[in-house]
Amino acid sequence: MASIKKRDYGEVLDGLLDRVQKPARYAGGELNSVRKDWERTEVKIAFAFPDLYEVGMSHLGLQILYHTVNRRSDTLMERVFAPWKDMEGLMRDQGLLLLSLESRRPVGDFDILAFTLQYEMTFTNILNMIDLAGIPLRSSGRGQGHPLVIAGGPCAFNPEPLADFIDAFAIGEGEDLIHDIIDAYRAGRDLDRRLLLRRLAGIEGVYVPGFYRVRYNSDGTIGSIDPAVEGVPGKIRKRHVSGFERADYPVNPIVPNMGVVHDRIMLEVMRGCTRGCRFCQAGSIYRPVREKSPETLIHQAGQLVKNTGYDEISLVSLSSADYSGLKPLVRGLLNRLEGMGVGVSLPSLRVDAFSVDLAKEIQRVRRSGLTFAPEAGTQRLRDVINKGVTEKEFLEAVSAAFGAGWHAVKLYFMIGLPTETREDLDGIARMALLALKKGEEAGVGRGRLRVTVSVSSFVPKSQTPFQWEPMNTLEEIKEKQRYLKNLLKDKRMAFKWHDPEVSFLEGVLSRGDRRLSAALERAWRLGSRFDGWSECFDFGTWLKAFEDTGIDPRWYAHRRYTYGDVLPWDHIDAGLSREFLVREHSRAMEAVPTPDCRGGRCPACGVCTGAGAKPEIFAAGGEDRAPLPGQLL
Repeated sequence: MASIKKRDYGEVLDGLLDRVQKPARYAGGELNSVRKDWERTEVKIAFAFPDLYEVGMSHLGLQILYHTVNRRSDTLMERVFAPWKDMEGLMRDQGLLLLSLESRRPVGDFDILAFTLQYEMTFTNILNMIDLAGIPLRSSGRGQGHPLVIAGGPCAFNPEPLADFIDAFAIGEGEDLIHDIIDAYRAGRDLDRRLLLRRLAGIEGVYVPGFYRVRYNSDGTIGSIDPAVEGVPGKIRKRHVSGFERADYPVNPIVPNMGVVHDRIMLEVMRGCTRGCRFCQAGSIYRPVREKSPETLIHQAGQLVKNTGYDEISLVSLSSADYSGLKPLVRGLLNRLEGMGVGVSLPSLRVDAFSVDLAKEIQRVRRSGLTFAPEAGTQRLRDVINKGVTEKEFLEAVSAAFGAGWHAVKLYFMIGLPTETREDLDGIARMALLALKKGEEAGVGRGRLRVTVSVSSFVPKSQTPFQWEPMNTLEEIKEKQRYLKNLLKDKRMAFKWHDPEVSFLEGVLSRGDRRLSAALERAWRLGSRFDGWSECFDFGTWLKAFEDTGIDPRWYAHRRYTYGDVLPWDHIDAGLSREFLVREHSRAMEAVPTPDCRGGRCPACGVCTGAGAKPEIFAAGGEDRAPLPGQLL
């Protein structure tokens, strides 16, 4: 590699921009980005998103933490994204280290390199970015001169496949936790690295994998996961933001210089979900439900429009139609913004006619498509997964959509769910055909009527009632996809499915333990990058990596755990009690649904009270406010 002086890094980068596909990915300088005085700022953090700029800049969590940290006078946060393969090749040829966007400084110069773990298929990008930064790949090889490498996000709820590469994991929501990490770093930055990590391990929500010992049984199963250092907790409990109404929110977010995946204002109306779908990790790890008042949200929306110039606001949450103050919020937003040409969108709809009427109301400025997620083709299987949708509600929603002027709808289903039968697959096709029929009855012209059926494959996730379940084999998934394709032959239908090999690998990594680090590193060294991108994913490379390291990936993806097994993530506490998860899994096997605790009896999941008593606390939701268990205001 060529030798480059640090002061020349920016010049070298500028010389490469006209040789890559999208130079704006690496240029920086966007509206509302923050550039602080490096020498006068005590703690420097690089926020690393292990995917392309246009994906990372669509991530609300990045904007929230960027805003939260940069409000501190003693700390700066800059951004870095995974370089696409054209830029990586040029960087390695030129000996150019990975640089931050704001100051164009090498990432290795920062005090903390903080990754977000949104998707298992970005894991090889994390290794690649650490290597491009000139930082030793494994935490055991890092010393006093290297940044602390930390990581948080949904995938941190099973951190073990990355345990050998990450110094510390942040478990849970980051708005409060990041301040505790910064304060601990400031107080201990001059300590020996191990002592500094010991200080971090004392923070609730911080997991230092090097301080834990995993014991394996003779059959390869896990015997125990125990602290190997005195004083660290046996279980690491997640952090969550309690004062959600008053929490910092970025009303002056960075506006990208190029088109990104979600190119609009993201207004977070609530966090968490009470619906309890048994396959959904997000519904587990983001409990309890917390809301902001319509007044706060309308005020924030006005500031966001003024500070960004966007002409669309998306009401963001796991289930936005469940926000208890939705009517006054929508009314207030439309009254304030409609005359300015600003539209409002609701990305997550319930499968009911109310949601369609609401979508019709808020999409007066501009109309987007409608998506419904029945998830399963029969009522029996919807009861298994606790998806509270009946066929009657589905047909009413589809009828309302076509009757309100939509001529195309998208339906999301999942295959490979626990207890699935051929009848359930037939049900998917039947529901799609019923949707077409409702379109015909509504008078949608044959040339315009369109029903898209999108099918993903079930991947068992940690911290959910289905964490004990295996996923289907590759052969089973492919056969089910072929079967559905033969059923969905109407020219007015489009059938889309997920790559089964990608889903298989996602399952391996989502259920894996720290022994997978060898295969992960080997796959990266063999060239795996951007595994979530179809044009980059090479399943053969991964199979060779598993073969070279003596690991059978099927053991992870297809093994059925028992309640007595020690799971790789058992030392990570998402707040849900093991008793609740076992009970929900047992109810699933009997196809017994559990009512939404927002309007029914508290299921005693452990997040709110742990005792089953429903507290008398309410959402911050105007005239439509409804009781929410464990609401923290």
